[in-house]
This record gives sequence, structure tokens and C-alpha cells, in this order.
Amino acid sequence: MNEYKIYCGGKFVTSKNKLEVLNKYNNKVFATTYQADEKILDTAVKNAAAARKEMSELSSLEKYEALKFIHENILNRKNELAEILCIESGKPMIYALAEIERAAQTFLIAAEECKRLPKEYMSLDWTPNGKNKEGLVKYFPAGIVAGISPFNFPLNLAVHKIAPAIAAGCPIILKPASSTPLSTLELAKIIDETNLPPGAVSVLPMNRSTGNLLVTDNRVNVLSFTGSPEVGWELKKQSGKKKVILELGGNAGVIVSDTCDVNKIMSKCLAGAFSYSGQICIHAQRFYVHKNSFAAFLNSMKKEAAKLIVGDPLNKKTQISHMIDEENAKRVEKWVNEAIKQGAELVSGGKRNGNYFSPTILTNTTSIMKVNSEEVFGPVVCVESYNGNIEDAVQKINNTRFGLQCGVFTDSVTELDYVFNNVEAGGILHNEVPTLRFDQMPYGGVKDSGLGREGVKYAIIDMMEARVLVK
Repeated sequence: MNEYKIYCGGKFVTSKNKLEVLNKYNNKVFATTYQADEKILDTAVKNAAAARKEMSELSSLEKYEALKFIHENILNRKNELAEILCIESGKPMIYALAEIERAAQTFLIAAEECKRLPKEYMSLDWTPNGKNKEGLVKYFPAGIVAGISPFNFPLNLAVHKIAPAIAAGCPIILKPASSTPLSTLELAKIIDETNLPPGAVSVLPMNRSTGNLLVTDNRVNVLSFTGSPEVGWELKKQSGKKKVILELGGNAGVIVSDTCDVNKIMSKCLAGAFSYSGQICIHAQRFYVHKNSFAAFLNSMKKEAAKLIVGDPLNKKTQISHMIDEENAKRVEKWVNEAIKQGAELVSGGKRNGNYFSPTILTNTTSIMKVNSEEVFGPVVCVESYNGNIEDAVQKINNTRFGLQCGVFTDSVTELDYVFNNVEAGGILHNEVPTLRFDQMPYGGVKDSGLGREGVKYAIIDMMEARVLVK
């Protein structure tokens, strides 16, 4: 059995608290690692504090070389890392490989962005007392970053905290999800070979109570959290004077206009609906289809969903596999059955076997049903019609406490313009599902979907502070 040591301030260590990591497909123990205790966490914070000055003084070239080294070595180990990620998360290999490639790309983007950290010159003579005065605005590292990442993208969502922190010159302590810590611990082995100072990066699986000390510790300056709204907003309350970045998921919507061919867009819609069993923050959960195209769309989705290849995620042909655990599969099953009792129509799916839940399509859902109003985080979609007016579709999209991303399939510039200006979401994807994300773009939501933005450049800015020199 594989054993993984945890990475604390430049050293690989163990603790008394062993952590077993399961193969999510067969529920057998795949590897063991450790959970950091309070003493280990304190050491990581002290080492990060000791590294803070050296990190802030790294040149663009030194940061670039470290980030580029990580990028190259992730790609060199792509297949090995993808297999580990696939086993620990249950993510089909086709998606695991894509995640490894994205993680590598994120480090490359950070390597480029560290060369152009924000700064500006400003004239101050707009007022009489500003005559002959000018200002230079420069951004400085904010300090120690606490990163808390979820299970569903165990590497790339962690990288979206680690890579910007390095680029900004901030030490970072990352708490990965206890169910999927292995890929980030493999990443730590690569980081350990760079020229970064000891303490620059720590990767510490922890239980919730120990991990919460990252949130309350006044020595930590920035909190970057990805997870549920209930946890995220509570952590913000406890974070004190820290800068806080929250990416809290949603129940993303898709508008399908009658200006597009249903059959031509179905492969994208199917991927958005059921990739990684819907366990994606920007999972395409609610489809609002023009009344003239609704029947054709629903029939096509039902037909294509039945063709999805189910099986072992290590098989490269597998398109959908098990969920992260049986507890979540049972929750999804409960929500679906509850919706049916409330009047929803089951078009297909709705079956659970252990921690596998079949691709499920519902219609006649309303905002009082959890499958429609909450983040289902499972392979369930709601397909509904709108009356043909884009205003009606947008009203339905906005009828939620979330606002992360929205997809709109239309060939009408007028419709697209209306959606962009009126949908309450952090991102609008034209002729794409909301599940699409490019790692350099600003990424985040409004309402209960979060606070601040990820995407390398934008995360770097959130991890820095402006200082002005007036002369």
C-alpha cells in the first residue's frame, strides 16, 4: 500500500493521525497519509512567516523559473498523476488527464503573470494642491495565504490557490479535501525540488477543527476557500481581518434559443450535464429551452444520455462513474424522489447503486424543489421550457440564490446582449455550457456563489495590496 507523507514548511513529515484514502470505484483503501495536528500546523505557519520576506523579494525571473519548473514536471508525470487523481476522486480518466493538463497550464499562466504584476503611474495635479505631484502605485504581497480546496478538482482547484500565491510572492498553506489529498501531495514533491524557500508552500490534510485554525489564526493574512456556501460564509465570519476570497458553487443555468440546432449542441449540453457525475461547481443543472425546441431537446438529451458509457474510471472509454461517496449519492437520490413527490416528471435515470447514481433528467420542476433551487452536485438536470421571449428565460435563470456562470445558445446578437447585461452571474458563456472555464479568465460568482475572483491574474491581485508613493 502507498504511503504519503504530508508537506510542512519544506519537510515531509508524519503525524499520529493516519488518514486512509479510498479508491472511489471499489471503496478499497488505496493509500494512507496523515492529518496534520495543531503542532504541525503551527510549524507550517511559523515557517511561512519566516519565508515571507524571502518570498516577497524573489525576482520575477526566480518566480518564473520555479513556476515553469512545476509546469514542466506536472506534464512529465501527467499519466501517473492522472491515475492517482482518477483513483482518489473517481473521476473518469478522460477528465483526470484534462485536469492534470489544466493544472500544468495554470502554473504556466502564473509564470507569465508574475512578470507583469500590477503597478501604475498617476498624475495628482487634478486639484490645486496636487500641482507638481505624481504618484506611483505598486502592489506588494499581502502575506501568508490559507488555501482550502475541495474534492471535485483535487489538483487544479488547489493549483488555483498555490500558483497565484507563488506569483504574488506569498507563502501558502493548503488544506486539501481529506477524501482526495494525494494529487496535491504529489504536487508537493515537485514543488520541493524548486528554488522556493522552505516554508513557501505547505500541503496539510487536516480535520475540520484543526483546519479551522487556519481561518482564525491572526498570523494568516488571506483566506482563499472553495466549497459550499454554508461553510464559506461561516468561515468569512470567523476570519477576522483577513482578506477573503470565496468560490461557493451554484446551480448554473443554460438558455437554449430556437435560433440554434438542438442536435448540433447536444454533445456540449450532455457533457455539461453529466461530466464527473455533475460534481462540478459550474455543472449545467438547469436548462431553459425555447418552447418551439423543447420537445426535440428533451428527447435528444434522453436518447444521448442513455448512450453514456458507465464503468471503472481508469478505463479511458468510461464517461460516467461513481460519485465521491455513498452519502452524497443517497442525498441526490433523496432530492430526486422528493422532487417527484412534489410533481416533477422523471424523464430518465433516477436509480442509485451504492455510490453510483444514474444520469437523471427531470422536467416540470419548480424553484421550491431542491433539484432546481439548490446545488445538486450530482448527475441530475432539470429541463424546462420558456415562453420564447428572452426576458422570460433570463427571469428563470435569475430565480436562484446563486450566480456563478450561465450558458446561452443563440445566434441572435440582440439576445446575447440582453443575457450578458441582465443575467446575474459572474460569467456568461456564448454557445457553450456554463461548465466551460479557461484558467486565465476571471472566475467567480455573485449572490451566494461567492466573493472575489479566481483566475490566475485576478487571484494574484487579491493576494496583493496597493501602496502609493507620492512625490
